[in-house]
Amino acid sequence: MISGKVISVDGEPIDFATVFLKGTSYSCSTNEKGLYHLSVPAGDYTLVFTCVGYEQQEAKVKISASERRKLNVKLRPVTQLGEVIVVGSQLSKVKNSAFNATAVNTQDLVNTTKTLSEALAKAPGMKIRESGGVGSDMAVTMDGFSGKHVKVFIDGVPQEGVGSAFGLNNIPVNFADRIEIYRGVVPVGFGADAIGGIINIVTPKRQRKWFVDASYSYGSFNTHKSYVNFGQTLRNGFKYEINAFQNYSDNDYWVDTPVENFETGAINRRKKEHVKRFNDTYHNEAVIGKIGFVNKPWADRLLLGFNYSHVYKDVQTGVRQEIVYGQKHRHGHTLMPSLEYGKRNLFTKGLDVSFNANYSRNANINVDTASVKYNWFGQTEKLNSPGEQSYQYARADNDTWSAALTANYRLKDHHVFTVNDVFNGFDRSNRNLITGSEDEYNKVTSKNILGLSYRYMPNEKLNFSVFGKEYHQYVSGPVTSNSGSSSQTDYTLTSCSDDYIGYGAAGTWFMPLGFQLKASYEKAYRLPSIEELFGDEDLEQGQVNLKPESSHNLNFNLSFTKNFGVNSIYVEAGFIYRDTRDYIQRNILALSGGKSAATYINYGKVDTKGFNISARYTFSKWLSIGGNFSQMNVRDNMPHVMGSTADNIAYRERMPNLPYLFADSDVNFYWVGLGGKGNTLTVTYDNQYTHSFSYYPANIGAANNDYIVPTQFANNLTFSYSIAHGRYNLSFECRNFTNANLYDNFSLQKAGRAFYGKVRVYFGN
Repeated sequence: MISGKVISVDGEPIDFATVFLKGTSYSCSTNEKGLYHLSVPAGDYTLVFTCVGYEQQEAKVKISASERRKLNVKLRPVTQLGEVIVVGSQLSKVKNSAFNATAVNTQDLVNTTKTLSEALAKAPGMKIRESGGVGSDMAVTMDGFSGKHVKVFIDGVPQEGVGSAFGLNNIPVNFADRIEIYRGVVPVGFGADAIGGIINIVTPKRQRKWFVDASYSYGSFNTHKSYVNFGQTLRNGFKYEINAFQNYSDNDYWVDTPVENFETGAINRRKKEHVKRFNDTYHNEAVIGKIGFVNKPWADRLLLGFNYSHVYKDVQTGVRQEIVYGQKHRHGHTLMPSLEYGKRNLFTKGLDVSFNANYSRNANINVDTASVKYNWFGQTEKLNSPGEQSYQYARADNDTWSAALTANYRLKDHHVFTVNDVFNGFDRSNRNLITGSEDEYNKVTSKNILGLSYRYMPNEKLNFSVFGKEYHQYVSGPVTSNSGSSSQTDYTLTSCSDDYIGYGAAGTWFMPLGFQLKASYEKAYRLPSIEELFGDEDLEQGQVNLKPESSHNLNFNLSFTKNFGVNSIYVEAGFIYRDTRDYIQRNILALSGGKSAATYINYGKVDTKGFNISARYTFSKWLSIGGNFSQMNVRDNMPHVMGSTADNIAYRERMPNLPYLFADSDVNFYWVGLGGKGNTLTVTYDNQYTHSFSYYPANIGAANNDYIVPTQFANNLTFSYSIAHGRYNLSFECRNFTNANLYDNFSLQKAGRAFYGKVRVYFGN
């Protein structure tokens, strides 16, 4: 008899892992506690431990007649890249990767009301920027790069065209097992065109016989959030899983803003009124289903998926807060079937293959038909023509195709070759629901990114990679063909096709005394996104003729990890440099009637230098203290105005509308065993600091505080009580308990003090 326990590197039992004797038919599976029992004849064997999502491990054993052997093992988690190991808690280092990467362990946050975007804010160099409350437009700032410069993946699949319901600020933190963040230099395995970096949401891969995870929260501004995740994996490998979540909020919080006087038609920007938002209701519903097989001889994972989401959003403001709408809104839905396949040692030992494909059909309807305009007091004034911004009742149908193939070949223990190919296609058609007419030209783009890499690992202390990428993009869409003097806007179809070559290298050295050094470089390209090329048919105006960005990205990183008995210390310092050409910048565009929208331009040269520091101290299972500090110097590097010999007055000034100095910290106290064995009380205090910044070039904006986003300091407090080893959970949160004024893009104000409560239950393995 051989028996024992299979656990992960963080001490958690692994259920439904497979244990078998190599070359025989003797096998068994672990139970919900990670325990296994295997009866075998006497002899010398190799015992193999496998589980999807973990590295396979082998152990030599000798069994004598009537002997009982006990053998416990630890399995390390893996991803499709085959090179990441997450250690520690809350803020973790992705240790084995040669790339500048960190990982946030979301398991510490599942009892809070946080979304994935809020969990991301705990990583160094990360800043989350939202234009308002629940469901508002969100952008991630990573090391001075914001918005579309940073790409998002779920389990290595690019999230383009999936609809706003699957935005990071809408997905509950329970959805993910961890969040991986690769900054600046991106591994070939993702097939990404990102000069800022990428975010990869890793969902749980544990094989659970059955489970149900459900939660509901309620809070300020009539905010309701619910989440349910259930599934089952049978012994024959059949698996199904359902994720569903919902968000609703009136977002009726108070803001301080100038108000238009309808009698004079003027806005006194020096006088701010305390007013309540009244047209900002948001709700979304989403369901994600998967069904298929795991742990079969022909596939480690073969899953068919289907996603559906629905979104409704009132539009309270334009890109500036002084602009207010009272009836403008949008709604839409997304359907997305998908296929996922993965197999280790396909055809031959060492060849691991994964394939993902999906098709997304997204319909988005913009409604702006009001015959009156509003001010912040809710007063109305009749318009000369309907439309608070621009008269429209229009539908945009977006079709997106995506496919990604990754193959890793491991030659012995020291060499890994990777090839990755990612294709993405997009087609948008517009229909005017007032007239019934359709646009003459569709808006079309496609891109393909092919990557090759070689990784050399001479020993456990050194790891070196070199790689190359080939980028291709095709764009077709309408551009204005007539002069501005014409009352009729005419369009002609334009198209272009571009190819680029990128390359890079990354290495890491595990030094003595717990130090680790990393360095990486990439000549990277970022192809313009769908929103930048074609806009959103409402507040965002696209530019079909945008050029791809190119950048020389350089990272240095030094970390230190040490355990002293029950004490653990983790410190990390990183330096980044970016030399970016054809930088794509989001600007405010003035429209007639005092209205405005956002547009995109290529802005010559931008130079970025910055650093971030992170530290965390943990005492046993009782205390965790840590924080991050980031300073990013993003400068305009254009001596002359674009297309002119005139001096650029913003030369060497900071790029506008980008936070450049920010920090966060948290203190976590755990009272294990409070009220009974298996119970834990967690008390968390955390804060976020953002230094003031200008949303125009500093030498222009600093002269007028209207152009300055002020310094901000938010404080939050969370109490969470877990009962019966996490089966029942209660939490209470107070966000921004000092009721500080918080702002973001172009001084849009966010919510003040808010309270939330959450109930969560978990049953099964």
